[in-house]
Amino acid sequence: MVKISDKIKKAEREGRPWWSFEFFPPKTPEGWVNLYDRIERMQQLGPIFVDITWGAGGSTSEATTNFVKTAHSELGLETCMHLTCTNMPVEMVDKALKASLAEAYDSGCRNILALRGDPPRGVEEWKPTEGGFNHAIDLVRHIRKNYGDYFCIGVAGFPEGHPQSESPEAEIRHFKKKVDAGADIVFTQMFYDAEVFIDWGRRLRAAGITIPIVPGIMPIQTFAAFKRRTDFAGTIVPKELWDLLEPIKDDDAKVREVGTKYVADMCRKILNAELGIHGIHCYTMNLSRGTEMLLEEMHFVPTADRVKPLPWRLSLTQKRRAETTRPIFWSNRQKSYITRTRDWDEFPNGRWGDASSPAFGDVDALLLALPHKPQDAIKIWGTPHSLGDIAALFARFCRGDLKSLPWSDQPAAKETTRIAEQLARINELGFLTASHINSQPRVDGAPSEDPAVGWGPIHGYVYQKAYLEFFCPPELVEPLLELLGDTPSVTYHAVNKQGDFRSNTAPGPNAVTWGVFPGAEVIQPTVVDSTAFQAWKDEAYELGSQWAQLYKGSEPETYEVIERIFSEFHLVNIVFNDYRNRDEDAIFKPFFELAHQKGLSIANGH
Repeated sequence: MVKISDKIKKAEREGRPWWSFEFFPPKTPEGWVNLYDRIERMQQLGPIFVDITWGAGGSTSEATTNFVKTAHSELGLETCMHLTCTNMPVEMVDKALKASLAEAYDSGCRNILALRGDPPRGVEEWKPTEGGFNHAIDLVRHIRKNYGDYFCIGVAGFPEGHPQSESPEAEIRHFKKKVDAGADIVFTQMFYDAEVFIDWGRRLRAAGITIPIVPGIMPIQTFAAFKRRTDFAGTIVPKELWDLLEPIKDDDAKVREVGTKYVADMCRKILNAELGIHGIHCYTMNLSRGTEMLLEEMHFVPTADRVKPLPWRLSLTQKRRAETTRPIFWSNRQKSYITRTRDWDEFPNGRWGDASSPAFGDVDALLLALPHKPQDAIKIWGTPHSLGDIAALFARFCRGDLKSLPWSDQPAAKETTRIAEQLARINELGFLTASHINSQPRVDGAPSEDPAVGWGPIHGYVYQKAYLEFFCPPELVEPLLELLGDTPSVTYHAVNKQGDFRSNTAPGPNAVTWGVFPGAEVIQPTVVDSTAFQAWKDEAYELGSQWAQLYKGSEPETYEVIERIFSEFHLVNIVFNDYRNRDEDAIFKPFFELAHQKGLSIANGH
């Protein structure tokens, strides 16, 4: 578990910029789905942490704590949780804090932003809660007294002055008391006047306040939203900015462009002001474009090790932080894998151990679900009436013309574009790479910074064995396995829905991805393992069955076709172990040879 104050200080020692994002809890289940989708995309921008607000009057307390758990466990993001005094008696504050402590081994959150908070909705004036706290400093003192140094505590800063402050000097004195009480870091309110901010920062430093200052930056997205937010907060807007935006206020694209350049220039002034500030905190308002444009304008580009320390997304819970090895089968089903292994006492670090020892949770207890609502799924996948229709659907996914399949809720990984056409062709022959997102090309010592296949620390080299996973028509299993058995360097596992299993390799893990990095042992983050594969097959078949169930009442022909395929087809994986063989088609040749022998037709999937 990591304190964000330590992450900021580390970035400053290394002389690199950093950035972070703030989100707020949506009001509807659909809003949460959309937010998590957006955060997954924005994760690629490389924030060092994210925080989530605590609704006025504690109205979103449960949603906020649930977000923290999900962000750590499933998204692999460090988090900071807001906590307010409003409508929060001491007992409720302790409950939230104790939950963070008790669940630290699950959520891993050690960062709290202690705020007085806004009045509850519908109440104009803030009033203390009976048995609660009057000021943020009371909350800071309470946390430090009862929880010691466990939490990194953030507090709010007001570069333009607190609305209830007697004077700038009195405000600085009051702020220093919050620091002396135990605050580790300060998050500022939004602002648009760099000179006002810099003057405030210098006064803090002159008062002996040395904790990290996190500038709160609100990207400009539309003129209407900009005016509404600045009016509500009473933010100082320099005449220069008004003069830039007023003539173009009806052109949203132009407002974003001009506003982004202005905000980026403001940020550069702050970063160059010798205040010890090297990063920014973006108030996203749950939107991505404004933040993306700002980071682009500032040339804030994350390194590969920030975005992708391993080929799969990390889980930052206490037990799993050191985890470095997983079976390849769940590459695109993070939540499922975490759920099925949550009862393990230890997680593989460096090498995959004895997979027969820890049990994978029962797939029946997973409450598996397709990545889309039924009506959306049918709209995306249509109503296929034959194997040929389904094969064509899968081929479209491989070529990037379809955004998802039941086994994948996101487009294909960048690395698979090298083999996209070969994947599409074998799908058209009836070999359905439903888990094609798990398929990978061979890689022989690519730099770890490579944008398509790179991962891990800089100045390293990464390697991969070519890997395929697919559903095979039952009548083609025997001839295909015969060809694979005659192909040097190929190992395979095959299983049907009933569990009849065969393989041409000894039990035990086969590393299919590894990396070599300066001053470190070789890391093997993904493996193929027979025991894990047999645990995965239940999930793979169940997702196919759920797809069929979408059509059971309305489209019986479609239902029967899909149900037959995912009842009768065998699930097969292939590893081409000669990763130095430069022939990208080598792993696909047995399929094309079999197609020639059997006269398989691309037109109808057979």
